[in-house]
Amino acid sequence: MAAAKKTTKKSKAKNETLLSKGKRKTAIARASIKAGTGKIRINSVPIELFEPKMMREFVIEPLSVVGPIKDTVDIKISVKGGGVMGQAEAIRTSITKAIVAYSKSEELEEKIKTIDRSMLVDDPRRKESKKQLGPGARSKYQKSYR
Repeated sequence: MAAAKKTTKKSKAKNETLLSKGKRKTAIARASIKAGTGKIRINSVPIELFEPKMMREFVIEPLSVVGPIKDTVDIKISVKGGGVMGQAEAIRTSITKAIVAYSKSEELEEKIKTIDRSMLVDDPRRKESKKQLGPGARSKYQKSYR
């Protein structure tokens, strides 16, 4: 007789992946978080290899606030656009939003807001659009009277 096959159903909660985004100027970072072992990758590069060091420290600041939850999740971040620091701020915001969404803890959200609100809230400032009569948003072309 044929042996009965065991079918295992994976719990959706265990494999749950949450997405979040962070924006700063023209930089956009998208983070996906799921249960794991504490690995963080930015554009498929481990966080330990992320340069410059000052930017790496700035990006992982939210992890020092959240406590032990950082060792139980894997975070993958894809970032594009903007400059170096704009990308760093977008990454920082997306990591924080992802961890807060994953933990579903209002206390953690309040704790982060009291430390630094910019970790959870996107910076709404954008470049002002160019106007006519000049090379940029406010400057005007030089005029000669003679």
